[in-house]
Amino acid sequence: MYSENMSFAASSVKRHSLPIRKDGALFYTLLFLVFWLPLPLGSNRPWAWACMELICYFLLSGAVWVYRDDLLLRLKAYRLPIVLLLIFLAWNLIQFIPMPEGIIHFLAPARVNLQQIVPTAETSWLTLSVDPAQTRISFYKSMAYVSLFVSALLLLNQRKRIIGLMLCIVAAGTLQALYGALESLSGITRSPIFNLPVTQIATGSFVYKNHYANFLMLCLCVGIGYMVSTLGAKALSGRRAWMRHFINTLFSSKALVRISLAIMVIALVMSRSRMGNSAFFAAMTITGVLGLLLIKNRGKSLTVLIISLFIIDIFILSAWFGLDKVQERLEQTSLTQESRDEVVLDAIEMLPQWGITGAGMGSFYGLFPGYQGTDVVLFYDQAHNDYLQFALEAGIPVTLILAGFLGICFWSALRAMATRRKSLMRGMSFACIMAIIGMLTHMTVDFPLQAPANTAYFVLILALSLISIRLEKQPVSDNTSSLRFG
Repeated sequence: MYSENMSFAASSVKRHSLPIRKDGALFYTLLFLVFWLPLPLGSNRPWAWACMELICYFLLSGAVWVYRDDLLLRLKAYRLPIVLLLIFLAWNLIQFIPMPEGIIHFLAPARVNLQQIVPTAETSWLTLSVDPAQTRISFYKSMAYVSLFVSALLLLNQRKRIIGLMLCIVAAGTLQALYGALESLSGITRSPIFNLPVTQIATGSFVYKNHYANFLMLCLCVGIGYMVSTLGAKALSGRRAWMRHFINTLFSSKALVRISLAIMVIALVMSRSRMGNSAFFAAMTITGVLGLLLIKNRGKSLTVLIISLFIIDIFILSAWFGLDKVQERLEQTSLTQESRDEVVLDAIEMLPQWGITGAGMGSFYGLFPGYQGTDVVLFYDQAHNDYLQFALEAGIPVTLILAGFLGICFWSALRAMATRRKSLMRGMSFACIMAIIGMLTHMTVDFPLQAPANTAYFVLILALSLISIRLEKQPVSDNTSSLRFG
């Protein structure tokens, strides 16, 4: 009888510990993907995003296999945001599936009228998308992002893994910051790796400076969130306690992360991205105020950190590396010099025709030339406003579904900031709130979500926002961690 009990206990321990050992390779694959994504031009090339898609599909397949016994239980708490993403994914698929012309005429008369003006094939079957090839490409990308999102919910099930992911993101951002700043300051005219033109504007391994600035903003948000997670709630009394705390901080990972944040701020300013810098500093200000208002028993360390971020990053470091030039660009910007506002106005006029079903994901660049006015002389392949572009390509109803998904993530992070006692959960929520505010700000005048590396990072941050309110760790008999969701 005793041997049977021991055998049962051993099998129980094995059952609890086996998934954690099996998904270790998947977690390290996730870290590799995070570090790799920005390197090949922000993964904004067909071969690069194809690699991203394959790795994301592999991560989801592996995670589903490892957790097949309790998969639905682990994802139960996240069922609503996952369903909303699946609705978007399903609509993206429907957009490039051929259907009888009568159905298309009922759903989107503008699509049939466009087919009559520019016939592409003699067939009575049409797709909702005006460019089904691009919509199919967008579908594969979207499926990869959803796979990455669900994989993160399953794999980020331990405190050390969350910390590892945050530090990996900080490391990737620091590498981009160093490469972009040094390349810009070196005086070379062609990049040594991709042989692209190099100017005094830092772009790192990205091609477009605003994508580079948005990527750095996301990494900075995660880095600041990590710093918040390391802050102690207890007040220090006496000179010895302060000295001991200072020395421990100096030789800990916090010092390296703080230096990395300074390097990324320098590179962000050197990108000369007006909205990239504005979005970051606005997000840091708003989130800092929210943190001071919502975080309970925070101690003075959070206040000191926020103040130091403003003083050191804005008024000292960035002033030496071109903040005045960014300010000059902001002051010199006018509606008469910019044509982006005309693009937005022309694109808004497309909404009555395409706002219900959408013209198809990825179709803007081919559809917009037929609507642009004479005052827009350049070719615009993006709307320079992701809200408007999603409404035109996916349709307003599906865009509102995505907005609901984003609202759930933001609300979860706010709840975690206000209610969670664990410092890591507070730091995660701080990072997520800051990143969401920064991204929503940047999307108003640009298209940061059209860069695969940026979108993938943002998807991971949204997954962290849900984890920050749901994840709890409990010790079990085999010295591993079992997780309770709810």
